[in-house]
Amino acid sequence: MPDSSQKGQSPQVPVEKQNDGRATTHPTFQVERRRWPRHSDAIQEANPPLPPALTPLRFSTHDLPPSDQFVAWQTYLAPLIDIRLPEGVSEEAGFPADHTAWNLGGMLVVQQSVPAHSYSRTATKLRSNSIDHWHVVLLRTGQSWTEVDGNVSKGEPGRVELRSLGHPFRGRATDSRSLSVYLPRELFLDMPAFNEIKSNTVFSDTYAKLLIDFLDSVEAKLSSMSAPDLPRVVQTMHDMLVTCISSSAEYSGPEKHQSNLALMERVRRFVQRNLSSQDLTPDALCRELGISRTRLYQLFESSGGVLHYIQKRRLFSAHVALSNTINRQQIVEIAAEAGFASAAHFSRAFSKEFGYTPREARNIAAPPFLARAVLPVDAKDGANPFGDWLSSLGH
Repeated sequence: MPDSSQKGQSPQVPVEKQNDGRATTHPTFQVERRRWPRHSDAIQEANPPLPPALTPLRFSTHDLPPSDQFVAWQTYLAPLIDIRLPEGVSEEAGFPADHTAWNLGGMLVVQQSVPAHSYSRTATKLRSNSIDHWHVVLLRTGQSWTEVDGNVSKGEPGRVELRSLGHPFRGRATDSRSLSVYLPRELFLDMPAFNEIKSNTVFSDTYAKLLIDFLDSVEAKLSSMSAPDLPRVVQTMHDMLVTCISSSAEYSGPEKHQSNLALMERVRRFVQRNLSSQDLTPDALCRELGISRTRLYQLFESSGGVLHYIQKRRLFSAHVALSNTINRQQIVEIAAEAGFASAAHFSRAFSKEFGYTPREARNIAAPPFLARAVLPVDAKDGANPFGDWLSSLGH
């Protein structure tokens, strides 16, 4: 029988004898047997991985006849920019290009591979298409040169370009692969840095490198992101871009004298927030901006006037709603939400702006060569889903 005084102690066993004959003993350790499952295993069983939330929108010209490739690409990007071939290059030579877009709700991510070309977003394009998002461009390969207001910036791997789609620009690019991010202005409504930043800014400092690392990780995980991931990714992108802007030499802080671009940015924000209000007038804008009517009219002289700008924003807002296949509102309700007091006035203005009626806007056909291109299987007949995504971003 073991001594009861040793109860609970580790048993001792002799293992060797010393020269004086005394036995040396060592404790024998017993491995504890686990009676419950590991905590991490229980958590994993209770919270299985969520399914991927994103379905990419793919467009490619590779399966088209070479003579149709450039025109198909040109048409697909028409809602955004005008594309031209380099001098001396014929459409018959072919234009093999790929475009994959991912819609995270608060931003679009686009992977693109394209031959050499030139591009422009002219004042005429701006008048016919009011998309004015911020566009972030990261070249993986190749080079680009973009001109805004006489200033040319160079894009190349290791640099991050930022430009406004609400401001005219033009440029050219070599054969290249790129990653682009489109962010709605509404995402930065309360950020003073974005009121002062110059369009066509290039970042290449430490913060830019951190942003590139983040974009690399986002790109690698696009196909596996779950729904809860998306708003977090958008918020992180927002925060990192604001940090880049705030640290840029192009930004001199709120004390900087307001430029035309800064005033136009404030106008866009105020108009977008008040589209449905009947009180959205030039006088209301003057009070909001603290400027005279003369100054306001000078700002919008090249855009056809401030009232024309307000109406155009309302029409494009209505067009987005009409183009939404899950929107079951009546046309008169959409018109009212866009700020039109008269359905008849809305119909006339809409037809004049777009060349078709509000009812026809729900079923617009695309050119035959676009229908032959490689579109997602769920794309509606003739629709340009990328253009729809651009138009609805931020709404």
